[in-house]
Amino acid sequence: MADSGARTVKAPEFGQTLRGDSWWAETIPVVLLLGGFGLYATLRAFEGRFYEWGPYLSPFYSPLIDEHHRWWKLSPALLILGGPLGFRATCYYYRKAYYRAFFQDPPACAVSEWKRNYKGETRFPFVLQNLHRYFLYFAILFLCFLWKDVFQAFNFDGKFGMGVGTLVLLVNIILLTTYTLSCHSLRHLAGGKLDCFSCATFGKPRYKVWHWLSILNERHMWFAWMSLISVGLADFYIRLVASGAIQDARIF
Repeated sequence: MADSGARTVKAPEFGQTLRGDSWWAETIPVVLLLGGFGLYATLRAFEGRFYEWGPYLSPFYSPLIDEHHRWWKLSPALLILGGPLGFRATCYYYRKAYYRAFFQDPPACAVSEWKRNYKGETRFPFVLQNLHRYFLYFAILFLCFLWKDVFQAFNFDGKFGMGVGTLVLLVNIILLTTYTLSCHSLRHLAGGKLDCFSCATFGKPRYKVWHWLSILNERHMWFAWMSLISVGLADFYIRLVASGAIQDARIF
């Protein structure tokens, strides 16, 4: 007579894995960098001062709105915070990074997680991740303001010049632009949804753009980190100059 009893399979415990490497070490730099930047950016956004010196404007406060507090009594940075924050928070790479580092969901590839009832990004607040493409449009708009700030950083009392702060802002906007151009959503808009470029309108130029964006997209993780560090350092440098802690060195 066959055994008809059901066999109970025990669910794996949190963190259980057959991996033999130190998989947990991958989350340490994410916690330090992303957590440290989040803390610093929050404090700076609420500080509301030392964001401008001469031709330099901190990227945390660009575009600068109601700097004289005529109708907005809080920090001007809070008026624009939602745009860049929303773009980075919903970024496909950053989702992977902070889901693993802060939520342990999952802790790493082939490592059991603590949740048993997986809902993905179908419920609030994670359903808001689907707004990433719309935040991309805001990010492109912000890039226009930041490029304008860089050109302004070459203007010293009506004369062309360059200081260390000019180079800091220039490197920052280049990295921010590269990070935005390597975005998965932008690549998809250019041609990721097409099965046949030769059959589509403007198929050849769209293929070239898609191919170029795909090359950048392969390095999206590096651009994400480098631009995060650069925007934090750009704000920190301008704060030091504006507060009088250091002097901006003129190159010419």
